[in-house]
Amino acid sequence: MNSVRTLLIATLVLAAPRLAVTGTAQQDAAAIIGRSARVYRSLSSLAANFVQVIDNPMIDSAESRGTLVQSGRAKLAMRFSDPPSEAVIIDGQHVWLYTPSTTPGQVIRMRVPSGGPMYGFNLLAWFLDRPAERYKASYVRADRVGNQRVDVVRLEPTVPDMPFTTAILWLARGDGLPRRLEIEERSGATRTLTLSAVHINRMVPAKTFHFAVPPGVRVIEQ
Repeated sequence: MNSVRTLLIATLVLAAPRLAVTGTAQQDAAAIIGRSARVYRSLSSLAANFVQVIDNPMIDSAESRGTLVQSGRAKLAMRFSDPPSEAVIIDGQHVWLYTPSTTPGQVIRMRVPSGGPMYGFNLLAWFLDRPAERYKASYVRADRVGNQRVDVVRLEPTVPDMPFTTAILWLARGDGLPRRLEIEERSGATRTLTLSAVHINRMVPAKTFHFAVPPGVRVIEQ
């Protein structure tokens, strides 16, 4: 189960202009998600803490946590503190999946796919890369996540072959960044990803996206 929850990623979002969402615009889901998409395109880097919960009716619920760093759309590092030492690293050419709690002694390496975002790795790109072409958006409510005022928007796919039926995004009014995502997967599982301590557009050392293979660990090519 740890390896399943590790495969979220995420990739993420944004550096936004300071625009308030008020009046009728508050209820305009298309405008709200459109703003977040523009922010996503302008992102140079993002760092955040995350907590991920997977509720599966066939399996016990699982919770994981750690830190996530993204630089542009090509590089991402998701390092877990629980389960400890697990990581998903996208270095621009390869995806590295290291889940010693379930598959000790090996790390999976695969080529970064071309042609668009890959579900489970660059997760936010599915929602914030050209959302008007992929989803019907509807406004759910105003809410809070921590100390952030947010607008909650529901997305329903309008194109085939999406691996989820519904996604709900909690989008901060202050900067446009997602603070929570809830995804209903076709498998019946529900993923909830909550972000905190979000920092954007900071310098990110190149070593952040380097996976150092631990001694004795085999690299499995896929």
